[in-house]
Amino acid sequence: MHVSSIISAFSLASLALASPVEVVERQAQKLKIMPLGDSITEITCWRAFVWDQLAEAGLADKVQYVGSQNSNPQNCQPKTSGWDQHHEGHSGWLAVDIANNYLTNWLKSTPADIVMFMLGTNDVVRGKTTDDVIAAYTKMVNIIRAANPKTKIIVDLVIPLSFSNAPIQAINARIPAWAAGLNTTESPIVVADCYTGFQTSYLRDGVHPNLDGDRVIASRVGPLLLDYVKKSLA
Repeated sequence: MHVSSIISAFSLASLALASPVEVVERQAQKLKIMPLGDSITEITCWRAFVWDQLAEAGLADKVQYVGSQNSNPQNCQPKTSGWDQHHEGHSGWLAVDIANNYLTNWLKSTPADIVMFMLGTNDVVRGKTTDDVIAAYTKMVNIIRAANPKTKIIVDLVIPLSFSNAPIQAINARIPAWAAGLNTTESPIVVADCYTGFQTSYLRDGVHPNLDGDRVIASRVGPLLLDYVKKSLA
């Protein structure tokens, strides 16, 4: 049996023997990570592969994914059994709409210590401008920090589209300077480069990553998340 599976099984067994109060207390002590996004978060496997990285680092029992969604639409099969499937990925949704109408309440319902997001694909497809998307990003950061001033944030460069990719490139070109301008010691923002080297052959339908694409995203996001988690738990 894989070591991470043993750890997960032990953790689950411990929870089963704990009283309801103890379970609540343990959950409250865990570092809360929100995977936030659209279908590239909801109906993909990269968050499962990132969970494998957390398990392999011996951190799975110290963290939890949070969000109003609890699903595994792609039937992802990571190495870690019992991986946390909570997330805030919503297929078809725009960054603009999430910022303006939803994120405040999501964070009230499921507070987060770390938020990691990739958004903008649907905005581009529906005619929103680069300025619209960056303004939505800024509003999301303000909402995140209003909910928890110490939230750590990971923003992904958006993966390419197999069609009309120029607007994606325009958004990605703006993200590094935007992130640097909003970065603070208390609530840092780092950028996961999920774009460079991401081939269109890593897309299963021209938009969403296949398993190879999921592994690329996980390889770019995971190390940054692990760094945040380790620093938060130190």
